[in-house]
Amino acid sequence: MKEKSAIGVDIGGSHITCAAVNLGTGEIIKKTLAERRVNNQAQAFEIINIWSECLSEVIKRIGFDDLTGIGFAMPGPFDYVNGISYIKGVSKYENLYGFNIGDAILSSIEAPESFGIRFINDASAFAVGEAWAGKAASYGKSMSITLGTGLGSAFIDNGIPVVDGPDVPKIGCIYHLPYGESIADDYFSTRGILKLFKEMTGKEAASVRELAELTGTVPEVAIVFEKFGGDLGNFLAPWLVKFGAEILVVGGNISNAFNLFGRALTEKLKEKSWTGKVEVSELKENAALLGSAYLFNDSFWQAVQHALPHM
Repeated sequence: MKEKSAIGVDIGGSHITCAAVNLGTGEIIKKTLAERRVNNQAQAFEIINIWSECLSEVIKRIGFDDLTGIGFAMPGPFDYVNGISYIKGVSKYENLYGFNIGDAILSSIEAPESFGIRFINDASAFAVGEAWAGKAASYGKSMSITLGTGLGSAFIDNGIPVVDGPDVPKIGCIYHLPYGESIADDYFSTRGILKLFKEMTGKEAASVRELAELTGTVPEVAIVFEKFGGDLGNFLAPWLVKFGAEILVVGGNISNAFNLFGRALTEKLKEKSWTGKVEVSELKENAALLGSAYLFNDSFWQAVQHALPHM
């Protein structure tokens, strides 16, 4: 019997990536990965057209007959139950506000009537992918974070995102929690670490990658990354302890510089009495593709539906 497959989709700030995923093995099917650049300021129909082009490329390679549906990893605010975007005030995809993404996509790709489309928060999709087929696969309780333009996070218990209850913050996210003079997202992100560098040196760097490349030539860079890691550990530790996480998986673009801040992070977590393991994602962006496609695993879908309205 042939294993079921679904398309996983990762919507980034200026791109779409999609691929067919084997739901039995948790692997991306060879030669089905497709990507497109997206003008996030474009009109709704233009964005939908680009997304549909990318999806159609994957469908052409594998065929509707071998697919059960499409799972979208979407940034919020978003109605993950009904597929409606409420993104506003963040200078991206604002023209999709109030738009039913699901209906538009299914119509555009001319999907069969039985073809499904489902949605999940992008950070949750990353964490689900890691729990299913990544670094957290052998652990019951995990926390995954993505460090990039913002701070993404999700708590996972036996493969299912935890979005409420006494052991996690509201909606299972930490980006909005108070930290320093504002919120965590302002500190544990690209803009946060670049701001820290400027405050400490008076100099500017265009990206975290550029900053990392200055290690060895600009002495303060090592101090910046160490402070970033220590502060991140100080912020995460209470939640990791409270939730009982056995592993922390770190992803996002900033994770590429883990060798510069990882030691400070792990030492601070240990100092704060968290005894779990810290790992850098090997799946990287593919984790969100796997996590979104996993929405078409029947048992996972039954278990996760209650969480979708709270993401």
